[in-house]
Amino acid sequence: MTVVAEVQVRFRDHDSFGHVNNAVYATYCEQARVEYFETVLDVPLHELNIVVAHLELDYRAPIEGVGTVEVEIEAGDPGGKSFPLFYELSYEGEVVATGKTIQVAMDESGTPTRVPDSWRDAIANQP
Repeated sequence: MTVVAEVQVRFRDHDSFGHVNNAVYATYCEQARVEYFETVLDVPLHELNIVVAHLELDYRAPIEGVGTVEVEIEAGDPGGKSFPLFYELSYEGEVVATGKTIQVAMDESGTPTRVPDSWRDAIANQP
């Protein structure tokens, strides 16, 4: 399932050149990731034992002005202890960035653990 999260671009997101600062794109992905977890995995954020182990972003165009960024997000196949999420960020109908994160499931002691079967099922059953 592709989840589309709408994220507001705030005036404070901009740098001195009038563009959204590059680090803020990661925050837009984070907000979309929370919506994905709650929608697809049906797990509220405070119950997730998960960390982002890797983040990559490719910038295609600057975001200038305020408005809404649409972040499309979907998961790839889980491995043993991790799974990828893929992002496409659009502003005013134009793709402005793409990205990928790797999430690692953690146990209560903070040690990487197998991705729960319920998450695997939810990801596998995406339309």
